[in-house]
Amino acid sequence: MKNPVSPQRNQARGDTVKTFATIEDLEILWRPLKESEKARACALLETVSDSLRVEAQKVGKELDIMVTGSVSYASVVKSVVVDVVARTLMTSTDQEPMTQTTESALGYSWSGSYLVPGGGLFIKNSELSRLGLRKQRYGVIDFYGKD
Repeated sequence: MKNPVSPQRNQARGDTVKTFATIEDLEILWRPLKESEKARACALLETVSDSLRVEAQKVGKELDIMVTGSVSYASVVKSVVVDVVARTLMTSTDQEPMTQTTESALGYSWSGSYLVPGGGLFIKNSELSRLGLRKQRYGVIDFYGKD
């Protein structure tokens, strides 16, 4: 069985970091990358993998161990990493990314909705749920109090 955690060489730091997806995975599952996107994608793969490790630690889980224990879980983790990296790569770096804009002529009005308010990398709650990294919350409200 092939190790599902792929080592990637970080050119800037010169060290080897294990990522949960590779550039090849990103190109197969999403789309072919332009040469100008590859360096950013490589850095994002590392950052997203580390971010998921931190999220797992918050709920008392060790993601690297979970990935090596199950090929199907490793595939889901790879899919989530690719989704987050793809979403971040789609975010423009030279202007504010807008999902919707409205303009008027005579009233001089303009409005728009940002793709990622504040910018940057984010992992959706649904993606954490796919990985089983969401804390379950429960509680009881006692309407009548104690006698």
